[in-house]
Amino acid sequence: MISLRRILAPVDFSDCSDKAVAYAAELADKLRAELTVLYVVPDLTLAMPDAVMPVPVATPDMDDLVKSANESLAKLISDRKMTATGSVRIGSAAAEIVDAAKTGQSDLIVIGTHGRGGLAHLLLGSVAEKVVRTAPCPVLTVRG
Repeated sequence: MISLRRILAPVDFSDCSDKAVAYAAELADKLRAELTVLYVVPDLTLAMPDAVMPVPVATPDMDDLVKSANESLAKLISDRKMTATGSVRIGSAAAEIVDAAKTGQSDLIVIGTHGRGGLAHLLLGSVAEKVVRTAPCPVLTVRG
């Protein structure tokens, strides 16, 4: 029998991820599983290397971003009146989600997908697709 004891729900605070969190919370409640809601703060140093920038770009303080993310997660969990743990990581979203699933021994990842196709998908990539391809456990995608 399949046992789902730990569910991971990555969020980006979009309507799409909100819908996925609703699915995850409902599943966790019905299955009496632990739910972790994860937000990944993008590591801006990966996106903006100093070597190619003609003028230094002001970047937000990482501590402030993490603090804000923790507050937003706490509010999301409180507003939905769900039993969950909030978690914040810094880095590349897909890689951090997969690593969180591995280290947390998640049995299921519930992730929202924007459903982009064509050129938008090619240019923006898909965190959900990368997670599906590399996750250590099953992934439920919820289309926004």
